[in-house]
Amino acid sequence: MNSIKACLLIILSVVSVTCFSQVSDELMLYRKDVKDISANNTVTITSYEKGGSHYVYAGGFGSVDVFKLESDGKLSPISQHDLYMKKGPARGMVADNIEGTDFLFIANKHGNVIETFKIEENGSITRVSIVEDTDETHLGTAITLQVIHMKKSSYLFIGGLEETPGLSSFKIERDGKLTHVMSIKDDDQLFTDGIIGMFVHRIEGKTYLYTSGFQDNGVSSFGINDDGTFYNVNNIADNKTDRFLTGAYPVTGTKLGNNHYVIVGHRHHKYYERNGFIKNPNFFYHGDGVSVFKVDNKGALAPHYVLKDNENTKLQGQTRIEVVSSNGEEAILAVGTRDDASIQLCKLSKDGILSPINYLETGFSIYYGLNALKIGKENYLIAGSNSFDLKKIVTYKVAPSIDRQGKVLRHIVNLKYKEEATEQQIREAEQAFVNLKAEIPEIVDLEWGINDSEEGASKGFTHTFTLTFNNEHGREIYLFHKSHLALVSKVGPIIGDVLVMDYWTNE
Repeated sequence: MNSIKACLLIILSVVSVTCFSQVSDELMLYRKDVKDISANNTVTITSYEKGGSHYVYAGGFGSVDVFKLESDGKLSPISQHDLYMKKGPARGMVADNIEGTDFLFIANKHGNVIETFKIEENGSITRVSIVEDTDETHLGTAITLQVIHMKKSSYLFIGGLEETPGLSSFKIERDGKLTHVMSIKDDDQLFTDGIIGMFVHRIEGKTYLYTSGFQDNGVSSFGINDDGTFYNVNNIADNKTDRFLTGAYPVTGTKLGNNHYVIVGHRHHKYYERNGFIKNPNFFYHGDGVSVFKVDNKGALAPHYVLKDNENTKLQGQTRIEVVSSNGEEAILAVGTRDDASIQLCKLSKDGILSPINYLETGFSIYYGLNALKIGKENYLIAGSNSFDLKKIVTYKVAPSIDRQGKVLRHIVNLKYKEEATEQQIREAEQAFVNLKAEIPEIVDLEWGINDSEEGASKGFTHTFTLTFNNEHGREIYLFHKSHLALVSKVGPIIGDVLVMDYWTNE
């Protein structure tokens, strides 16, 4: 009987993994909501669950916006908060519970401070502490934060891009204030010059922190002591063979089976003008790729696998990598890209092989602002654009892809104009809409007309514009295209109402 039960358990396990694999190979992103933000752009996004509700924090230059995320992916604005000196942008935001109180920690990049906010019952935030940069603490141009909980206390680790870079640890007090514990300066062995990504693994009772060095092109691992002090374990530099670390940027990780992995992306230095920002301009461009490192039981990194960019992937200019889900056998990752302006979904197998699934061309470049979270059984991604003229935050549901083969997308926009709109204004609005066809190549076809119905059911709508796209990518690019945004800004003041509907149909 025991042998029969064992066989059944094995079969169920295989079926479960197989089903997960089949679904994961077909995952896609579907936009659920778009909201405006107060900051000039969205640089960092994080989320936090409190009292059964999910809150999203979007930080940019000068301010942070707070939203509540509903179970259907819709965002409800809660509040807006100025950063210290209205500087920023808000970087490395992380929310956590410290001895029973919920806090949001923010690196104010150009304010050269770390700000602590208490998260109130409705998700809104109240500033409780500011820690300014000193010659010893490396908080200038701070970019990345990581909370690490040890046995007796919790610590905030901080990295950035200042002229004398390094890594710092602060004890988080019960009231959210920070007490300096330890700092180290970057040197020729460490990769802590421009720490833009951090991740923590716990292996055999010990805690390890992994950092990316954007300027010095590598990754480092550190062991963390119970008192918040830390020590270097090993360091991996960029090369031309088995790792892509020129401009090492996002860092994440996961445990699959008995294996611990660290995944590192890069925004290659080729995407920056060689005008002094990149300290070593004599770099070698070996293409774009996501590097997978395996971690041994002492916390050390070893190169393991590289997913290389090709004509079927969107990996140019990676700025954020999020683990969307994991079942212990494989993990789904989302790679946000600044230069490809896309989100690439990938699958990491238990043996550390990273393979692409699907991607969505978002229509806006992602600059660190990408966050994954789960509500119930649904997985979501929250993304923001670094474009100063967009000022949006977007939610996506990660779900099995829908077969669109042989179909095209119709996007129908019905308009009514305000009574005070002049004929000249309406003609200019019509022409501006028609001009989109020439300005946005993703629009396959555009036709329009003025209502001629006499049934009395038109609800006052007078103009209909029908746009055709070949796929979801075209619709996203159109929605956030500068020409479309300019049209909305121009004709918005004379629009009385708008009704938009989309549907898929055979070609």
